[in-house]
Amino acid sequence: MNGPIVSVAKELGFEGNSFLEGLVVSTFIGGAFVGSISSGFLVDKLGCRRAFQGDTIPLVLGAIISAQAHSLDEILWGRFLVGLGVGVNTVLVPIYISEVAPTKYRGFLGTLSQIGTCLGVIASLFLGIHSESDPHWWRTILYIASIPGFILAIGMQFAVESPRWLCKAGRSDEAIEVIKKLWGPSEVNRAIENIQSVIRSDGADLDTSWLELLEEPHSRVAFIGGALFLLQQFAGVNGVLFFSSLTFADVGITNSALASLCVGFTDLAGALNATYLMEKQGRKSLLIGSYLGMTASMLLVVSAISLPVEKDIGNTLSVLGTTMYIFFFASGAGPVTGLIIPELSSTRTRGKIMSFSLAVHWVCNFLVGQFFLELAEKFGVASVYAGFGGFSLMAATFGYYFTVETKGRSLEEIEMSLNPNFLGGNK
Repeated sequence: MNGPIVSVAKELGFEGNSFLEGLVVSTFIGGAFVGSISSGFLVDKLGCRRAFQGDTIPLVLGAIISAQAHSLDEILWGRFLVGLGVGVNTVLVPIYISEVAPTKYRGFLGTLSQIGTCLGVIASLFLGIHSESDPHWWRTILYIASIPGFILAIGMQFAVESPRWLCKAGRSDEAIEVIKKLWGPSEVNRAIENIQSVIRSDGADLDTSWLELLEEPHSRVAFIGGALFLLQQFAGVNGVLFFSSLTFADVGITNSALASLCVGFTDLAGALNATYLMEKQGRKSLLIGSYLGMTASMLLVVSAISLPVEKDIGNTLSVLGTTMYIFFFASGAGPVTGLIIPELSSTRTRGKIMSFSLAVHWVCNFLVGQFFLELAEKFGVASVYAGFGGFSLMAATFGYYFTVETKGRSLEEIEMSLNPNFLGGNK
């Protein structure tokens, strides 16, 4: 909505009202929060496959309602529904990938969702360029936004259900057939034995309670998940992205769409880098290295703003620091956070832990978006960026002391190592 929001506001009668423009954007985040919280129940009850298909209803409906909106109320309802669908998807995607991917490819496949997101953002930015010359183009964009929902609904009809969920639901015969297709016949006996082992230890009931997240080992993983997303958002990625167009404008890139595309392609380059490093370096070291790179990037930007250097040199350093920050984020802090939490979670509580973690993400996302400009005006951009660098350093430290490496280990092996109920389990 960054590009079309001006045309939307003008046509629907709230042009120049920054509060209502912000409300159109933030309503999406409110919907995403509700979607994240409710997705744990959906995935437990329906499994990922049916939950994906059900989730296409608000995605498609919300896009169409937004495209046909002739009042503020209609655009708000449409945006809320789209946010609801996106909130559910942000939980479902990492869970589904982690549960169906073969162990040795889980990291690589997990980063593909980040690449998909980058490509989607770039495509939407290209579509948004025309909105600067056509005030009614925003309706076409939002109609186009309904198409991926239809593709998802049809595509998931041909996809398999998670073998872990099938075992938890007592459908072991179906799980065996899925494992044969996904991982090969030689993996069936070992996989079923490991899955059944953790289910016997943790319980096969599909009706998990939120209160279970207060018990070990689930409380530890919920804490890690919530903290990682809190630190990720307070490290300032949305603030940096928001301010990037002004940073690029200082070196002559005054077209906001072009500046956004520069950011989008940098994000894609980082995500491609993550696909290579995820299985080579491992999740933990990639997460730590990513945040250290983000810390250094923020230090470079703060130095460019604060130190007495020539304007052209300072602007160039600011752009370099901003680009480095986005690249480092996409190389680790972005994809690793979404992947490592379902890897650390138990089969029983994976849905609830991801719901909680992503709910924290959306709350922090809203807070950064809501108060970034106010803080920048009050304390200066350099001080706010220094704070982002501080949170990036805290995130690197947290990753070092609280996360564990999950590369090359099955979900069941990870769960057994964290669960004290298993012999040799390590709290």
